[in-house]
Amino acid sequence: MSTVPLRQGIVLWAQGATWPELRDAGQLVDRLGYDSLWTWDHLEPVFGDRLGPVLEGPSVLAALAVLTQRVRLGLFVAGNTFRNPALLAKSTATLDQLSGGRAICGVGGAWLEREHTAAGVAFGSGFGERLGWLDESVAALRALFDGQTVTSAPDAHYAFAGLTQRPLPVQRRLPILVGGSGEQRTLRTVARYADLWNAFGHPETLARKDAVLRRHCAEVGRDPEAIERTVGVMLVIRDTEAEARRVWGERLAGQGAAYEEGPEVWLGSPRQIADRIAAMRAVGFHTIIAETPPPFDVETIERFIGEVPGLS
Repeated sequence: MSTVPLRQGIVLWAQGATWPELRDAGQLVDRLGYDSLWTWDHLEPVFGDRLGPVLEGPSVLAALAVLTQRVRLGLFVAGNTFRNPALLAKSTATLDQLSGGRAICGVGGAWLEREHTAAGVAFGSGFGERLGWLDESVAALRALFDGQTVTSAPDAHYAFAGLTQRPLPVQRRLPILVGGSGEQRTLRTVARYADLWNAFGHPETLARKDAVLRRHCAEVGRDPEAIERTVGVMLVIRDTEAEARRVWGERLAGQGAAYEEGPEVWLGSPRQIADRIAAMRAVGFHTIIAETPPPFDVETIERFIGEVPGLS
């Protein structure tokens, strides 16, 4: 059995959620002893009616920061295209101040083109260009959180000129989570700057991606063990797999989404979920971050931390 502790997080979907629902679920996650609590960063719903309600992620986290006591807080993940990195650094450092040092800066390249088009936000010429922007952004975030001054190169996408961040985060090193598994660019950004890396997929796929990350770490002179591996899952726990599947279908339908399954969808009994966690831990992923749509699945949230770890 691995000596690395199991860590568990919960992502509360923002689409269709009311503030009282987010508040109550967030406080429950904190009381139960989860390691991390996250919410989305989208301008409109991902599924169903694109005119449906979505609360803004950083504002939700700021409110939760003063209503929780111990759980770490972050966006899963911030769309790098939505904010200049100086603004993301400012809001994340502020969240760290509000929470007494519990912020995580989750960030990714962004992917939902239609919300960019609707809002007039630049989406770039393609994923490659956005990943270039992401690398610049994460480099700047790491420097700003560490108290450094940032000035951009002449040919850079961003045009920082003597940029600093004050006040600094409460944490000596505010952790950055990078989401994504692109082998040539994203994982190199992870190797250079990230404290946590989040991915989705089968254990075999993640093991292969991890080997790529380790090669990048060797090339940039980074200890690969300094990076926490996290895996994102869609989770429903019930006494039987059949019941979990029924609940999952109902919850997706409530969000206007078609029923779907894949390696990231975990549906079953506590024993089945414990077995899937063990398979992930065997390939070095010791943090499981589970997503749940509103109305938030209290039974799954309670059983994931209350029953599953004891079985693994």
